[in-house]
Amino acid sequence: MKRSVLLGLFVTVSLMASTSFAAEDLCAVNLKTIENAKAQTPPEMTDQVMDSVKKAKADQAKGTKEGTDDCIAETEQTIQQIKNANKGAK
Repeated sequence: MKRSVLLGLFVTVSLMASTSFAAEDLCAVNLKTIENAKAQTPPEMTDQVMDSVKKAKADQAKGTKEGTDDCIAETEQTIQQIKNANKGAK
């Protein structure tokens, strides 16, 4: 019985920790996606994208869950804006 409880506790803690790391990874992945999309970014959006990246990196540097969440939100919004701008250009 004790082993089952300890195993369950260990699994729960592991899952909770992995979601935290996954969120940090998503922030980094989104920043990398934006970096890779710079060549496809319309010139009129360049300053806006750079400002967004600066804000996202500042949020990421906080090292908190709230900072990570803000980074993800900021980068996802920027990625969507780049995609929308490229759709309109075609």
